[in-house]
Amino acid sequence: MTDPHAVAHQVMWNRLISIVEEQARALVRTAFSTSVREAGDLSAGVYDAQGRMLAQAVTGTPGHVNAMADSVAHFIRRIGRGAMSEGDVYITNNPWEGTGHLHDITVTTPVFRSGALIGFFACTAHVTDIGGRGFGADADSVYEEGLHLPIMKFVERGVVDGTLLKIIRGNVREPDQLVGDIHALAACNDVGLRRLADMLDEFALSDLEGVSGYILGNSRAATLERIASLPRGRADGRMRIDGHGSPVDLVVSVTIDDGRVLCDWTGTSGTDPKGINVPLVYTKAYACYALKCAIAPEVPNNAASLEPFEVTAPEGSILNAVHPAPVALRHVIGHMIPDAVFGALDQLLPDTVPAEGAGSLCNFQLSLRPGADAPASGNTRRAEMLTFNSGGSGARPGLDGMNATAFPSGVTTMPVEAVEQAGPAIIWRKELRPDSGGAGRARGGLGQFMSVGAREGYEFDFSAMLDRVHHPARGRRGGSDGAPTTIALDDGTGMRGKGKQSVPVGRRVDMAFPGGGGYGIPRDRPREDVARDLALGYITAEAARGVYGLAPEEISDILARAEMGEIFR
Repeated sequence: MTDPHAVAHQVMWNRLISIVEEQARALVRTAFSTSVREAGDLSAGVYDAQGRMLAQAVTGTPGHVNAMADSVAHFIRRIGRGAMSEGDVYITNNPWEGTGHLHDITVTTPVFRSGALIGFFACTAHVTDIGGRGFGADADSVYEEGLHLPIMKFVERGVVDGTLLKIIRGNVREPDQLVGDIHALAACNDVGLRRLADMLDEFALSDLEGVSGYILGNSRAATLERIASLPRGRADGRMRIDGHGSPVDLVVSVTIDDGRVLCDWTGTSGTDPKGINVPLVYTKAYACYALKCAIAPEVPNNAASLEPFEVTAPEGSILNAVHPAPVALRHVIGHMIPDAVFGALDQLLPDTVPAEGAGSLCNFQLSLRPGADAPASGNTRRAEMLTFNSGGSGARPGLDGMNATAFPSGVTTMPVEAVEQAGPAIIWRKELRPDSGGAGRARGGLGQFMSVGAREGYEFDFSAMLDRVHHPARGRRGGSDGAPTTIALDDGTGMRGKGKQSVPVGRRVDMAFPGGGGYGIPRDRPREDVARDLALGYITAEAARGVYGLAPEEISDILARAEMGEIFR
């Protein structure tokens, strides 16, 4: 016989998920930064009175939401339960107690019911500017990377801290944009508060203890059941990536044990002098995400379903950087963590995980300013513009990789129109990159070509945040590597994959973003799939002939049919 309490709790659980999704959507609709509005670089969640995450929004990134799962406990510890009041809103961008770098602002709002503290809402958003050197890898310490907001009250009993806002405005390049984003973060939590109050009224609840116990208990049991079904064992993974001045080695040992999965990063490179280091909270976020994707993807993400995954990294390594290490581009290394974990899991769970992909986002920031020959117009202004772009994801055991798709971050590639509306930049080219996906039985996802410049009379600094220049995504089980990243000025002058670089007036930056690795032997790829790739322009005739073995007459026939508009499925 069905337990009526269990049915009610399941309804409440689904309701909480819808509440936090509305919370996230409110942030998307009200945020000022294009990184939030257009790319969805955010997270939102609801927590019980102990600070344990109960539900997260589907909209958002693992690096934010899984790191934020730990940050609410820091708010409770720093503010103190006795100092919390109804109408409060708390804020921080502390990299080690938030989500990994100063450009992420986390806002937490306590939930009160009849005067008692019963839970929290929290949300995080990436902001375009936080002062300092600007978003990039160039700093030598976190002090250079921008304004640090320790855990503190942004709003106390309904009153905004005006002094805090004055300090923020005095230290950033885009004050209206940043202050607008902070208010949007607070407002999205307020949406959650109102919807939760409606739910509590509807079910006549005074707190979240009952539904919290149901959610966490069932999630923990489901995750442990899945782990129990796996073979016990240990395997090591190793991946070399570009780093900044020298390559970085990610070394991981994954152990499937009774009731837990251990992920140890002993042997990984040490802290880097420049801002690509990763606080442990961010390492945990993406390592847990990789383990959960492979082992228990169907179990909802919350504190209990993450609990059996234990992540350690030596203090002082690039994956456990300590204050005051520079960490602005912690995502460039952090987004590579899942591929390293998958390299170990492939030995323990064959035919489960994908080949390596582009990994980190192919982001860059433009700092635009009028040049000496800029037209004398009141419209000329300085601007900070951040764009989110993606290479290809790795091929999967039974499916091709996804073209120009951000895995593991899950953020959306920003539309050209949104980028050009935000400031005096022009995107001259943005299209898929043929032959960039690694060949295999399943093909790796394609990267992109992209060319960017400034409007007439403007010059700009280009802050590159790219990887896979020297170490492309590796194929798996006989699959070929994806194509590497390239970056240069339009006159052929080479540029670095990371760091701020000046671009003269009239010049453009030409980039080719990396493809994902292939999976399986290329000659085992079904002929109809090769034909479709050729017809769609995903591969060239040269690749169809030399890599996949199509005869010249086959290639001519496919191209002729494609020219006539025949659809290849």
